[in-house]
Amino acid sequence: MKSITIKGSQRESVGKSATKALRNAGQVPCVIYGGDKVLHFSADEKQFKNLVYTPNVYTATIEVNGEKIETILQDIQFHPIHDRIIHADFYQLQADKEISMNIPVNLVGNSKGVIAGGALRHNLRKLKIKAIPANLPDTIEADITNLQIGNKLYVSALRNDSYQILHNDNTVVAQVRMSRNAAKAAAEE
Repeated sequence: MKSITIKGSQRESVGKSATKALRNAGQVPCVIYGGDKVLHFSADEKQFKNLVYTPNVYTATIEVNGEKIETILQDIQFHPIHDRIIHADFYQLQADKEISMNIPVNLVGNSKGVIAGGALRHNLRKLKIKAIPANLPDTIEADITNLQIGNKLYVSALRNDSYQILHNDNTVVAQVRMSRNAAKAAAEE
């Protein structure tokens, strides 16, 4: 899985006035959970751009005091009026411990139903999966080549041995429906 590096500095005080001063200086107060100890740090808000404002999923390598910690973004809070990041929580990755993440679904191929005039509906753009960090994919590839008009691609077709999909087998990922133009053409015949 791709990783983004965020450089930060350890916070000495974690009180309300200290975090307000950090935010006014363009810094984001952050916390790392899941390790031996909880680590409070702050990082420049601009470093979060490629991690937060993207449809892709990344792990985050946090550099604090020369130490590198592999994490994932667990939670993020935005200001309700001006949408600036006001706090971020990270979860420390451990090689032997499974984690759950939402991974984007990438549709691959040209559907026979779409070529015949159907409309493709991409119902689930992300799937929640559970795996150890080494087995986390960047995307889940879903082949839609054999979908005809009226066919659906279910989660059961995307099962993999290296990770567990946390959705029901009958959940629809994509489907090809009859478009209005194709329905009109069929009615006119």
